[in-house]
Amino acid sequence: MRFPVNHALPLAALVMLAACGGGGGEKANSATLPPVTSGPGADYPIVVGEPFTIAGVTHTPVDKLNYDAVGYAAVGSEGGGGVTITHKTLPLPSYAEVTSLDTGKTILVRVERRGPMDNDRLIELSPGAAAHLGTADQPRAAIRIRRVNPPEVERAMLRGGGRAPSRMDTPPSLLTVLKRRLDPQLVPMPVPVPPPSQSETATPTPQVTPTPRATPTPRATPTPRATPSPRPTPRPVATPSPRPSPSPSPAATQGGAFVVQVGAFGSRANAVAAAAKVGGQQRASGSLTRVVIGPFANRAAAEAALAKARTAGYRDARIQRAD
Repeated sequence: MRFPVNHALPLAALVMLAACGGGGGEKANSATLPPVTSGPGADYPIVVGEPFTIAGVTHTPVDKLNYDAVGYAAVGSEGGGGVTITHKTLPLPSYAEVTSLDTGKTILVRVERRGPMDNDRLIELSPGAAAHLGTADQPRAAIRIRRVNPPEVERAMLRGGGRAPSRMDTPPSLLTVLKRRLDPQLVPMPVPVPPPSQSETATPTPQVTPTPRATPTPRATPTPRATPSPRPTPRPVATPSPRPSPSPSPAATQGGAFVVQVGAFGSRANAVAAAAKVGGQQRASGSLTRVVIGPFANRAAAEAALAKARTAGYRDARIQRAD
């Protein structure tokens, strides 16, 4: 007995396979989801990359958290008004503080691109970053770059093309150390003045010849008088030495110019615990809760509070100007 054959089935199968597999040998994942452009997910995935060579020098990208270096920066054309930089080895994206060694001004930047493609410059600033740092007219500015982990609210500002709050200016004493680290010729070491030798300072004492004295004429011995009994000498009463007053610890000043930001927390419970641990206060910042100590009237008091916060385990704490 013969069964009828449906000759349309092979054609239908071919049509279904073409619809599922795509035409022209294209990859199955050619249609991907749009990239994330906002929120914490916009900083991921972090790209490190493979080693590469520039003019015979090999640069190996690495995810180094405590990166801190000095070098020179130029102004590029990429990045527009955003506060971004190029770097040869830091992960993409990552965040860093850049300090001008001429003025001490420090800004927060986002590392977005590889470069610069020469070995004489450490980074390349976008036009917006150069204007923010004040080095737009310097083709080769001396800088320090230090990788940091800023709170999400500041990351979002840089991702959106804006600027993060200004950092504290680096003091001149530290700038001198950084300039010597970059190039000892920029700030020569002072030449120590040797102390004068003993032969130059010692003045010989003139010798004086003693004058001979005349022999005294013997006198008659007086009759000894009765010696009165000595009166008892009163004992001095010891006066207690005053105890030194303890130095007052730095205290927050109403209307001060500086605060110490301990951190920004997505969890309110974590913010409450941090504030209680360092004696700080909480401030709402969008979906985050910032914990700050202060304000303080001067930088010395703020630095003491900064040391207290870092001792308590908040290594990313830093000094900022009061709002």
